[in-house]
Formats: sequence, structure tokens, C-alpha cells
Amino acid sequence: MRYLGIDLGTSSIKGAILDLETLSVGRAKHIPCPAPLPGLPLLHTEFNPESFVAATRQIIEELLAEAPDCQGVLMCGQMGGMILVSPRGEALSPYISWLDRRLLEPHPSGHGSYYDALLARLTPADWVDLGREIRPGTPLSYLFWFVENRGSPPVNGVATLPDFVLARLCGSLPVTHPSNAVGAINLATLDWHFPIFERLGLGKVRWPALREINEPVGEVRASRRRLPCYPPVGDHPCALAGVLLDFEELSLNISTGSQVSLRSEHAEPGDYQAIPFFDRQFVHRISNLPAGRALNALVRLLSELAEAEGFPLSDPWPYIAKATAARPAGELRAHLSFFPTPVGDSGNLTNIREENLTVGDLFRAAFANMAENYYASALRLSPGQNWRRLVFSGGLPQKLEVLWRTIVEKFRREYRLGPTTDDTLQGLLVLALAASGRAASVQAAMEILRRAQSQG
Repeated sequence: MRYLGIDLGTSSIKGAILDLETLSVGRAKHIPCPAPLPGLPLLHTEFNPESFVAATRQIIEELLAEAPDCQGVLMCGQMGGMILVSPRGEALSPYISWLDRRLLEPHPSGHGSYYDALLARLTPADWVDLGREIRPGTPLSYLFWFVENRGSPPVNGVATLPDFVLARLCGSLPVTHPSNAVGAINLATLDWHFPIFERLGLGKVRWPALREINEPVGEVRASRRRLPCYPPVGDHPCALAGVLLDFEELSLNISTGSQVSLRSEHAEPGDYQAIPFFDRQFVHRISNLPAGRALNALVRLLSELAEAEGFPLSDPWPYIAKATAARPAGELRAHLSFFPTPVGDSGNLTNIREENLTVGDLFRAAFANMAENYYASALRLSPGQNWRRLVFSGGLPQKLEVLWRTIVEKFRREYRLGPTTDDTLQGLLVLALAASGRAASVQAAMEILRRAQSQG
């Protein structure tokens, strides 16, 4: 039995065949994400949502040509962002990306930003109910911006990118899984927090129906087939399922963005975010830590002169890996908060000397700062250090050994690397076992893969 897995990522849309007999993920197909719309205000990041629909349909068609016997489609995607939709699920706005920062624009009242105004309307109890996921980049924050900026609430429906794409492919209304409802779901009830919506003037906005992973939500027609589709899930919880994260394991997901996470049976309030996982469990996390996005800023700086002369760098990372491996930790210090993060909003380099201003020293310092950020974040999640092992996932640990070794040296704990570079696709394999009925729950599906890996 085979299924299709689709990941609507930030840099690319990828898909693969999920084989439930061999418990394997096929070779991934990638399509670069569409370019953002041009000519937008400084802090705005928007896309044509239909371009994501077309790219996803293309990947599904290509995968079905290789596996015409596939039994269904599972999808994960970017957590956050928003599209306003009509009663029939059609786009009434561009896709406002989770990278959009319009909430940081000055509020018309002259008192702080739109984000400050949003925070002023919420109570401490609201923070607990929403898992402290009150930040720019979520649908709730963008809807608030529309109310405050346009003078009237949007009365249409709202969807995140994976909800919208799946709805358009199926010709249905947007549906989502609780793991993809961050910043608007009441963790106590695992339903939308309608009382908060009413207080913010958003009571007339329609939200996607919430469904569990084993509930088909529509059918996509492709290559003369009708494939059942299951509710889209958040990419971060999906990746955690893919690395088979167990209780008392500390997840360090290091990619374009980065998160430190612990699984929990209950949503315990604390100085961190809490989001739904699967099987009515939760993840405590600190997200948006500086990682690939910040490292890419350094790469852009180092590449600028060469590219200006017509010599673009094809792949600088092998050299960076070699240069950092050849240099011991030195006096150069880096602080990677080049954008708003939980550890600051302005970066810097210090202790610069002529002899240490090298690629190896620079990225060694960057890795050391990342290790410090992860350790401080882990202590926020569990001051008692109730983790016995680190679990690395995301693309960066796979290609930068010095990075994860620097982190291990800081933590001084057991560790393991995720079984694959495609954590989300592996997570969709886990979810396919549960959706198909091969496993009674996501936890049971993770156990099946653990046993298979230990025997392999």
C-alpha cells in the first residue's frame, strides 16, 4: 500500500511516495516555491496562492505516474500565514506569508506597533489558552491588522496555505488538523478560541473545520484517479513525528528556522510556546531561533563581491564545513539575531581581529552562538533538564558536523541524528500508517518505525 506525501515548505514544495509495506519514503521531487509578489511595502511578504496549487498538482501528477496504485494524499505545510477565502474556498487575498512583518508597522494610534496593540487587547489567560503563540505571522495577527488598518473586520473565511491548497485540489472548503491551528486554538478544548475572536472584532470570520488525521476530508482528481486526502498538519509537529521523538528527548530542529521542543501529555503553561501534537498530545517549544536564515545572511555578505563580478557561488556549504572543521573555537564572537527572535532582535560580531576574520572563524563563532541559544532555550522548557538525549533534525545538522558537535559539547548529553534529511516526509509516512488504519494511533505508528529501524 502506497500514499503520496506533500510538504509545502518555505523554500520548495516537495513530494514523495510513502510505501507502507517497506516503511520507506521514495526519492523526493522538488519544485522551488513561487516568487513573492513584487512592489509590496517594506515589511510585507505576499504570494499568489494559486501558484502553490498549480505546483502541488504538478508534483502529484508526477508521483502518480510512478505509483498509479497510491491510495491517498497526506500534506504538511508552513505554520502561520493566511489567505482570505470565499464561502466556496476561493482566494480573496494573496497568501500573506508567515515571514510577513506588517504587524511591526506603527499603529495609527501613535502608540507602538500593531503587534503592541494586539498584545494590549489580550489577557494573561488568553496567553495560556493560546499556548503563548501570539506573534506576528499567525492568521490571528493578520486578521487583527486588517481590522485596525481597514476599519472593519473581514467577514470572509480564513485558511493557512496547506488548508487552501488542499481545498482547491479537492474542490472543497478548507479543513485542517489541530497541529496546524497555532495561535488561534484553545489548548484546553482543542477548538478555535471563538471568545477571543469576538473580543477582537473577528466573530464573523469563518475558520477551517478541525479534523483528526484518520478522517478523509476530500478527494483530489489527478491522472484519472480520485485520491482521498487527509487534513493537512503543521510541518514542525510532522517533522517531530518523522524523527520519532520520544518523551524525555529534546528535539533540536535546525533548518531555515529552528525550534527546541519537548513532547508532553498535557499543555503545561510556562515561558515557552505550546502547540497541539498528535493523539491529543502537545509540544512545548521555543521557535524562530536563529539558524539557516541567519547563516544565509552571512553567506550573502561573503558572496556579494563575487556575484557582482559575475561569479555566483554554486554551493558554498562544503567549503564552510571544511573551513570550520579546520579551525578550533577562537575569540571571535557572533550574535545571530539579525531579525526579531526569542534571543534578541539585533545581531553583532565582536572580538574581531585581523587573524580571526576568516570564514572558518566566523562560522565557528556562529555555531557557538547557536549552541548557547539552544541551551538557554532548553532550560526555559525544562529548568530541571528533564531530557536524557538530544535529537537533531533538519537539513543543517546533516551537512554541518561541526555544528551538531558544538551543540553536543555544550549540552553534554547523549544524542542521535534524525534518520533522514527529509524529516517532514518521514513524518508523513508515520501519519499515513495512522490514516490508513495500519496503526491505531500516531504513537503506535512511531513504534512501528522504531522497531523497523532497530531491526534494520
